[in-house]
Amino acid sequence: MWLTNVTFEDRVIDNERLELGGEDALYFLGRNLILRHCTLVLRVPAQRIHVNQARILDSTIEVKKELKNFRWCSAFLKGCKFTGRLTGCDFGQWPDSPEQGGIEDCDFSAAQLQGCRFIGCDASTLRFPPWPCFTILDPVRRLDELSKIPWPGQVGILVKTLSASPPGTSAVTLSAAVLGKRFGASEDEIKAALGGLDGVRY
Repeated sequence: MWLTNVTFEDRVIDNERLELGGEDALYFLGRNLILRHCTLVLRVPAQRIHVNQARILDSTIEVKKELKNFRWCSAFLKGCKFTGRLTGCDFGQWPDSPEQGGIEDCDFSAAQLQGCRFIGCDASTLRFPPWPCFTILDPVRRLDELSKIPWPGQVGILVKTLSASPPGTSAVTLSAAVLGKRFGASEDEIKAALGGLDGVRY
């Protein structure tokens, strides 16, 4: 199937609702695009969205179809609120990247995140989702500490996964519900293991 390119670039869009959901479309949020006070609705998989140095400010991003393995690091996000399910997504400034990505003052409290990383940013400006999601601050720097926790089931495997994250990873958000099903542990057991750990938000 041939896809139609839908491109937004070289303009400022204020107070509009943009729906990215066409079955035959490939969406580009390109250079010199500013979305301000907008609602951005995503109904397509990550492979059908490309972001290149767009700025999304004070907007709501509604993820209607689970967004997997999408790298927001080529976008600058400020004052945005996210809803929906995001899995394996990266936010912030990717190390050594020429693209001017970043994230600050964003709110994920109404979203469901699993394996989402926040890189090269100030995590204290972000609002993370509540339990059963939990957020580990400075995970790479604290790998040794994390490896010594008596994780239930096979949840300790996540520490090996975190070791592959960039050194500048400020935070990673995980879902106890997803981890529990995948690695044979209850949400309560995971929460108990996290109980003695500093630098965790839930």
